[in-house]
Amino acid sequence: MNDAAANSRGIEQGDSFFLPSFCDVRLVFAVVIMAELLAFVLVLVTPGLLGDRWSDLGVISLFLQWIALTSAALLCLARPLLLQLGNTAAVLISYLLVLLVTALLSEAAFWLMVHSTILPSIDSAQHAVFLLRCLGVSAVITAVTLRYLFVQHQWRQQLQAEARARVAALQARIRPHFLFNSMNTIAALTRSDPDTAEEAIHDLSDLFRASLDSADERATLEAEITLARRYLNIEALRLGERLSVEWDMEALPLDMKVPPLILQPLLENAIYHGIESLAEGGTIRISGEADNGWIAIRVSNPVPGHAVAGRQQGNRIAQENIRQRLQLAFGNRAGLETRKRKGYYQVTLRFPVSQPT
Repeated sequence: MNDAAANSRGIEQGDSFFLPSFCDVRLVFAVVIMAELLAFVLVLVTPGLLGDRWSDLGVISLFLQWIALTSAALLCLARPLLLQLGNTAAVLISYLLVLLVTALLSEAAFWLMVHSTILPSIDSAQHAVFLLRCLGVSAVITAVTLRYLFVQHQWRQQLQAEARARVAALQARIRPHFLFNSMNTIAALTRSDPDTAEEAIHDLSDLFRASLDSADERATLEAEITLARRYLNIEALRLGERLSVEWDMEALPLDMKVPPLILQPLLENAIYHGIESLAEGGTIRISGEADNGWIAIRVSNPVPGHAVAGRQQGNRIAQENIRQRLQLAFGNRAGLETRKRKGYYQVTLRFPVSQPT
């Protein structure tokens, strides 16, 4: 119990902390690339040191990579301590740590060059100038980098806040007509088929329980499918033979975590904008496949040949909501696609087989 609480606090602290983890291999690679780009710039704007630009690039690259990777390693090791501090204190300490690394390694590099034959023209009188130049460049680059990371953190926090608001809005958007129709259906079944009425009440309570869950919690694909089935069970009581459903979801990893309420709103749209608008009703087909590290879930339903007034806008709002939440959870490659042809409307969800961020 205490461990779970500690882990929860750690996650919350990590979410509110602006500095990314320099223990991440991808971030270390980005640090190497940035240091190398800076080396190119310095070679282009400074006088030749060795008389050959490629030799200059090799020496400057070695020096900058030395500083960059040592600073990244130190920030990686210091991260548990920095997490305990506020962002302001963490910025100051991180800044001073990088400057300290720069000073120490610049000192070591200077004396290494003095006592070697690499730069025979350098002497101890240039010590202060060399050290100040290195610290000056490091101070500017580190300040710009920390500012960029802080702005990126604020941007991510804003996106997450907007996503939570979208989930809350989606959770609250169970249409009043669905509730009224469901209650009327249950009331009608109470005398004629009490067992079915009781089952419908359980399904309806599960739907509203999902709408009251925290917007930050993730759901498994299995839970999303179960919730969708409960919704369709309620609608089937009302629509009868006008509604039929075909499921093909066996290929999906049902234990995978996904943002909540990504399937039920699509089925609600399929009924509201499709099945209800057709006198003969129709079949909703829900299929899923996992291939090459990606998941695709498709919802297809018949639609009338003409637009139904007052219904298309709500369809787009729900779809855009789901699209944005998928992209926030899985990155820009995830998303939602729609297609309409030959009297059918199809929505496809695509996202990678990985845990959402």
